[in-house]
Parts: sequence; C-alpha cells; structure tokens
Amino acid sequence: MRAVVLASGGLDSTVAAAVARQEGHVLHFLTIRYGQRHRVEVERATDLARALGASAHLVLNVDLGPIGGSALTSDLAVPKDRRLDPAVPEIPSTYVPARNTIFLALAVAYAERVEATLIFIGANVVDYSGYPDCRPEFLRAFETVARLGTRAGVSGARFEIRAPLLSLTKAEIIKLGASLGVPFELTHSCYDPLPDGTACGRCDSCRIRLAGFQAAGLEDPIRYVEA
Repeated sequence: MRAVVLASGGLDSTVAAAVARQEGHVLHFLTIRYGQRHRVEVERATDLARALGASAHLVLNVDLGPIGGSALTSDLAVPKDRRLDPAVPEIPSTYVPARNTIFLALAVAYAERVEATLIFIGANVVDYSGYPDCRPEFLRAFETVARLGTRAGVSGARFEIRAPLLSLTKAEIIKLGASLGVPFELTHSCYDPLPDGTACGRCDSCRIRLAGFQAAGLEDPIRYVEA
C-alpha cells in the first residue's frame, strides 16, 4: 500500500517512516518548508528520503512566518535549559499555531492525489513536549475530518493516520529505530542549530534526544555545540 509520511528530517518522523517501510508500504515523503528559522530540516529530509528508498518526495512551501506566535517561525527566543516536567503541563513557545492541523490537511490532500489512505506521523505523547496536536484524540478526530472532507472519503475510502511512536518513550523510539537500521546521523532535532546544522544541545528537543540516547545505551552520532 502507498503511504504518505510527514517527514521533517527529525528523529521521530524518520523512525515512523522506517516502520512504514518495514510494513512494506511504498513511501511518499511530504516535507513542509513552513518558514522555520533554518533550512537544515528540509535538507535532512531530502537525504533521508533517499536513504529510506522513498518512491517520491514532495516539498511544499507554506510560510507560517507571517502568522508568528512561535519561537520556530519568528524572533521569539528558543527556550534553553528549561525544566521539563510532565506533571506541570505547559505549552512551550516552540509550539507553532495549528501546525499539525495544517500539515495533516496537506498530507491528506497529497494522499488523495496519489491514491493512498495511510498517513504516517511521528507524533509522541510520552516524552513531554506539551504540544496539543500530538494527542491521540486529535489524530482520531482528524481521520473523521479526512473522511468527511474529501472526495475519496465520501466515496468510501478510509483514511488512517498512523502514529506508531505515540506511546513510546524516546529511548524506546531510538531502540526501535536502531533495530530498523535508521541512519540517525542524517536526522536533525535541534530547534536552534548553528548555520552549519550543529545542534545547540540545550533546547527542549536536543535535551530530550540526548537523554533518550543515554537511556537507550547508544551514542548519538550527530554533532553538538561543545560546552
């Protein structure tokens, strides 16, 4: 079966793509250039599409920068060294307003075009990030939207949004990726990298990633800014 994979170039979306490949699906990568502060995400997604043998890789330009409201698309500072505590719910400033709603809408459009009904996304709710659009109830609701709002859906197709990492810890995700041969050295997670792509090591995403590799007993192969 054909599957559309929302591919950000990050660790989670890459492991989700590897799961789809293991299941035997023909991969159609979809990457969104949404006005994020660096280009390395799109570059890594392109490299990963080749590495994982994607049948196609579509890169769309949808500039969310003018909307603002996020440290990833505006001049707001990316938070560093903040306390990450799942017991204290907080939506960080790196939340991009309605990003997954927009991305999934584009993924459904692409899926309808290539006659796919499976959409893979690297959403995760265990390792705390505080994003409301990574929750299972949101993903299930979007399946209903896809069924009601597309020609394929009203013609009987059942779109399925698969988030195979939804309930895994970061360490479990990394171990799964390692077992599937994921080229972690090509992935990118940092919210505030140097111009050459070197990870800062201090943003939420870097810290969660580093802790995950440590818990998994593996070495993270990407470059970080030296302390």
